[in-house]
Amino acid sequence: MASTGALEAARLSLGSVGAYLPASLTTPMSVSEQRDAAQRLERAGYRAAWANEPIGGKDVFAQVAVLMAATDRITFGTGIANIWARAPEIAHGASAWLAQAYPYRFVLGLGVGYPQQAEVVSREFGRPLATMREYLERMNSPMRPPAAETPYPRLIGANGPKMVDLAAELADGVIPAMMPPTFTRLARLQLAPDKLIVMSLGVVVDSDTDRARAAARDRVTAFLARSPARAAILADLGFTPEEVADLSDRVVDALIGNGPPDRIAALVREHLEAGANHVALIPSGTSVEDELQQLERIAPALAELV
Repeated sequence: MASTGALEAARLSLGSVGAYLPASLTTPMSVSEQRDAAQRLERAGYRAAWANEPIGGKDVFAQVAVLMAATDRITFGTGIANIWARAPEIAHGASAWLAQAYPYRFVLGLGVGYPQQAEVVSREFGRPLATMREYLERMNSPMRPPAAETPYPRLIGANGPKMVDLAAELADGVIPAMMPPTFTRLARLQLAPDKLIVMSLGVVVDSDTDRARAAARDRVTAFLARSPARAAILADLGFTPEEVADLSDRVVDALIGNGPPDRIAALVREHLEAGANHVALIPSGTSVEDELQQLERIAPALAELV
């Protein structure tokens, strides 16, 4: 885990608001497109850029290394580096190497992903909590040859109280995805004050509030289909079972920032006031260019938070 000084440096370098790099699951992006996207986010004023990692198609560490070299100051995080993609010893070595090459500009987010991702690499998904515990413990074990002795923040994708407890014990914080401010508030109570909370927040930027909410509802529907256990978690966070089953406006608006920029900025502010250190926006659009334009459009409304 990172030292107190390294965590404070990461908190400062991340700032309050960042954005996920637009990505496609069906079409590979060229290196030049990704460089351009990262540079546009930096020019728009975002303090951090986050990169995801499905199994297959790209390696998130290689991607981040290329983009760090193409930018001047923006911090990069993996949201998330999928644990099925590489051994924990390799993840630690790669993270320490990037942290040494680009001081205070790298944050590791790790996640256990989904059963189908484990199947791709012929692994058994098993029990996520036990799997993540073993992974973190192996990252902390002596290695030969040793990794670079450069501290870096290590966050885990935690969308439930047990995984948050694991982060409190073996990591530097959490990087939950599309959870309401109530979750952020409870996670802050579970974690020590110096631990980091990075909330990954889906956004749909559109001045037409009805159209924006409809798109957000579609996104929540797809998300819950991939993570059916999430419905039970939401029922413990202040929503009635009927609201969750029907995907009420209150549920949709708490999980996905939607509408004009000022309305989305208000939800970002709620997470920060609830205890998040950083909110990373996940755009939703019809193309990479559309998603970048949405992030650029909302940036001025977030300027005072960054």
